[in-house]
Amino acid sequence: MPRKNAPPERAKHIRARSLMRRSEDDLHGVVVEIRSGVYFVRTDSGGVYGCRTNRSTHTENPDSTLVVVGDHVRFTAPFHSGERKYAEGVITLVAERRSSLKRSRERRRNRSGESEHVLASNIDQLVIIASAAEPAFRPKLIDRYLAYAEFERLASLLVVNKMDLDSDGAVREQARLYQDIGYEALFLSASTGEGVSTLKEKLLGKTSVFSGHSGVGKSTLINALTNSVLPTGELSEKSGKGAHTTSNAVMLTVCAPDDNCIGYVIDTPGIREFGLEGIAREELRHLFVEFRTFAPECAFSSCTHTSEPNCAVLHAVEQGKISLDRYESYLTIYHEAEE
Repeated sequence: MPRKNAPPERAKHIRARSLMRRSEDDLHGVVVEIRSGVYFVRTDSGGVYGCRTNRSTHTENPDSTLVVVGDHVRFTAPFHSGERKYAEGVITLVAERRSSLKRSRERRRNRSGESEHVLASNIDQLVIIASAAEPAFRPKLIDRYLAYAEFERLASLLVVNKMDLDSDGAVREQARLYQDIGYEALFLSASTGEGVSTLKEKLLGKTSVFSGHSGVGKSTLINALTNSVLPTGELSEKSGKGAHTTSNAVMLTVCAPDDNCIGYVIDTPGIREFGLEGIAREELRHLFVEFRTFAPECAFSSCTHTSEPNCAVLHAVEQGKISLDRYESYLTIYHEAEE
């Protein structure tokens, strides 16, 4: 145990060595599901262990949710010793996350006290699921997800489900805007199977997180991609909103037909509103990719593209070179953001 007067860095190294000594016999794995306070961890050998945390669980992600799906963890394995039976392991270490899907939260409104609520971690790709109808296509929510992906430097993929309901092609035309500014978009229907195989190809070799408005068909898509049986919900006739059929995140495996390549999909609870509270105002101008072409021509290098004179981005909006709808999304997020 480090002395009280040990320098902070020295104490950190001493603690790390202590953790290593205590965990020589521990196992390593990835959290694939959380259910009723139990963390299910899959090891490289394919075994899945139920684990819990305790006061000694160490995390390399301070001020954040302790354990989430996608976390790489070290844990003690359950064991039997005579009449004594330990049915669950204990997570001893949660490794630093390289990426995450998260939402900010107020400390006073959560018992654990963290400032951010992480939904999933260590992901390569954010798959934004929208629907052509039932519920309606929501560009403003898509814009928030895309800004978040840019901030976290995550690859993003827009998937528009229920295209069998887009009889006049209006949604396809509306979504083409995202393709025009460089994002990849897929149009498919989980109910008919159209386009699902193409989506599967985009998931192989990666860990992807699926997120979107409740009711867009995430669970139905994941069932088709992974041969799982996640519960699916119906749209509320009264509110026109989808029910939250996923209460906790879960990681599932996507396999190629020859099983030579696999991918992982994390399903997250449906999100009706997606805040970007953790992103400062000055960051936002960098997160709308179409602004980057015009921003260097602005009169001020720190231009916020809101009211400054000789703003090249505003001029591009007036000329129709930047979508007015996207620009209005930017303004909404800008005025909500922290200064």
